[in-house]
Amino acid sequence: MSIPQSGGGPIEHHDQLAEYMADGCKPKDAWRIGTEHEKFGYCRDTLKPLPFEGPRSIDAILGGLRDRHGWSEVREGGKLTGLEKGMCNISLEPGGALELAGAPLETIHETCDEVNQHLAEVKDVCEDLGAGFIGLGAAPHWMHDEMPLMPKGRYKLMDAYMGKVGTMGRAMMRRTCTVQVNLDFSSEADMVQKMRVAIAMQPIAVALFANSPFFEGKLNGHKSWRSRIWRDLDPARTGMVPFVFEEGFGFERWVQYALDVPMYFVYRDGKYIDALGMSFRDFMAGKLPALPGETPTLSDWADHMTTAFPEARVKKFIEMRGADGGPWRRLCALPAFWVGLMYDQTALDAAWDLVKGFDAETREGLRVAASVDALQAEVNGVKMLDLAREAVAISHAGLVARARPGAGGMIPDEAHFLNALQESVESGKTQADELIEHYHGDWNGDVTRVFEAYSY
Repeated sequence: MSIPQSGGGPIEHHDQLAEYMADGCKPKDAWRIGTEHEKFGYCRDTLKPLPFEGPRSIDAILGGLRDRHGWSEVREGGKLTGLEKGMCNISLEPGGALELAGAPLETIHETCDEVNQHLAEVKDVCEDLGAGFIGLGAAPHWMHDEMPLMPKGRYKLMDAYMGKVGTMGRAMMRRTCTVQVNLDFSSEADMVQKMRVAIAMQPIAVALFANSPFFEGKLNGHKSWRSRIWRDLDPARTGMVPFVFEEGFGFERWVQYALDVPMYFVYRDGKYIDALGMSFRDFMAGKLPALPGETPTLSDWADHMTTAFPEARVKKFIEMRGADGGPWRRLCALPAFWVGLMYDQTALDAAWDLVKGFDAETREGLRVAASVDALQAEVNGVKMLDLAREAVAISHAGLVARARPGAGGMIPDEAHFLNALQESVESGKTQADELIEHYHGDWNGDVTRVFEAYSY
């Protein structure tokens, strides 16, 4: 979850809301890649989630990273709740999952090096504590009350609100992990094309990265339970945002959508002020019940935009959100997949050609089917495996065309980061299928075997 903003000056006219996003426009040579990935921490002897405090805890891991690896503290209410180093930050998800929000980097080679460094640092600290971390889309056997809420004001407010909207918001907060990638755009028109591709192809990403067939100690009937959870969370701020495909979509239309998303909070003087269910439109008019007479700053707008959770979203960049946490190879494969599709115009056009014929019903149908059947999904005669095979091929071509070398020039491009996805589209099997086979085979129905087999 995002770290709150500060400053930015007052919002004096409506146009500033769209201008905030438009200010993110960058020439192609300035485009960067930002990767965010979450993972579950646990006690190696008990296989229970890490508590926040204690000798073997989230606090101890954050402190170890600070002391051993040169990270700076981020505190809230006197508690150590995050870390910063350069343009990277480490934050906590509501149930204690650890998230690295990486620096904006030029190549997947750099992104993957960043992932490697982070996981090596985490492992270094964990070994002395008897802790471990694992990449899965959903907690395999932990129950809700086993995962304490992290001591952050934002989460306390969200937890209360999630009990009133949808049925799975609290499960999302505590018991899911994802991998996301943030990518740039050059203009409003470029943003529009990329957003349409991002939303329409999110079900393909869900299918390719499906890695959460277990929940509460058993098979859950879905290959991406994380994606299933997101379908019943809060309809006012989630989903496939069909208006993105309407004529006239652009920054201002996204503003109108975001203004209609009910508020969570306002951040003032290091504290979260409860604005649950209130209207940012009222805030603009100085009529917010939580802060009567006050009008918002640009940082309030930036914060509010982080409380919309569709399958892809616009800020000063585009954030692709719909993929399960996973093993190392897939942490690098996700940004590679999207960069290959988005950062070469020929590939982007081909990606749009692949999905532009889908209507809203088909896109939503693919989203639902992807969570259940992953690459075996089929909707209205559209086969997910065929889509995924074509999408991976387009991405591969885009990465080859980008021709960003690695390993001192020994590797000509970034295409090899797609190898894990190539294997999936050739076999028709995802990480979830592999876990299910183990469950029915050598694990004899014991989902806890996943920790020994797949921890970082």
